[in-house]
Amino acid sequence: MDISSILQGGYQHPLSRSWQARRHLTKSMFMYPIFITDDPNASVIIPSLPGQRRWGVNKLEEFLGPLVKKGLESVILFGVPLNCQKDMQGTPADDPTGPVILAIKKLRELFPTLYIACDVCLCEYTDHGHCGLLHGDGTIDTAPSVQRIAEVAVNYAKAGAHCVAPSDMMDGRIKAIKRGLIDAGYGNKCTLMAYSAKFASSLYGPFRDAAGSAPSFGNRKCYQLPPTGRGLARRAIQRDAAEGADIIMVKPALPYLDIIADAAQIAPDHPLACYQVSGEFAMIHAGAAAGVYDLKTMAFESVESMVRAGATLILSYFTPEFLEWL
Repeated sequence: MDISSILQGGYQHPLSRSWQARRHLTKSMFMYPIFITDDPNASVIIPSLPGQRRWGVNKLEEFLGPLVKKGLESVILFGVPLNCQKDMQGTPADDPTGPVILAIKKLRELFPTLYIACDVCLCEYTDHGHCGLLHGDGTIDTAPSVQRIAEVAVNYAKAGAHCVAPSDMMDGRIKAIKRGLIDAGYGNKCTLMAYSAKFASSLYGPFRDAAGSAPSFGNRKCYQLPPTGRGLARRAIQRDAAEGADIIMVKPALPYLDIIADAAQIAPDHPLACYQVSGEFAMIHAGAAAGVYDLKTMAFESVESMVRAGATLILSYFTPEFLEWL
């Protein structure tokens, strides 16, 4: 054989295999998505999301305390209002007595070093289940949607969130939120993580079950990106970086590794997040349960592909397991 043909000598040992990575997984790279409901004592199993629950504010200490001790450094909160009066404006989204704002304050008190991000969207709080306000014909009314989403984001920052993460995919909301944070005195106190390339994916089913956020009519294909839209994703990443995003996110992760790689090239100076969404998580569990592969091995393979593509932050329901495995 020619000298240049021999590669195996470079990875014949477990340690030398680890040296092949440009970046290694660490506990701090994982952000744990958690569902907060408006029953303060809730601990409700989500059947389609293995091992995940809806939590009440009074249960957060016993739930997250052990994880913080194992190295959990960040969470992202999703409100799941089951008892509130929803309306066209998504009024309950920033209710001071609602689950998200109460959870922010509780977590700041319980775990002072825990980094708290909040998903910002209206779909869980509107009576129509869409991510913005609507015209009479059911289409998105962009300007008031952006105004309302920015208002919610600012109120989360005021409550103590370290990061606001708009997932609605409304045009122009990053600039509006950044302006709102600056005007309210939080421009240098709250991170803005943009769901920049969020695709209209089939992989959100378990999440919609968990959050009760399925639209009451139609779908979200007019504002979430089409799965074929690589160019649209690149443009959205460029736009959000220019509008003031501090972190860029791609969602889902595994089917969109090329978009993660694009984002790393387009915004090389930004932290790059990806969301291993509910359907990805459920698929990995289902395959393991069917004997297709080992759960831990496949979980590692999935997230290592995201890091290889360029991700520096991974939102994953596997976070508690990785706190044990790493």
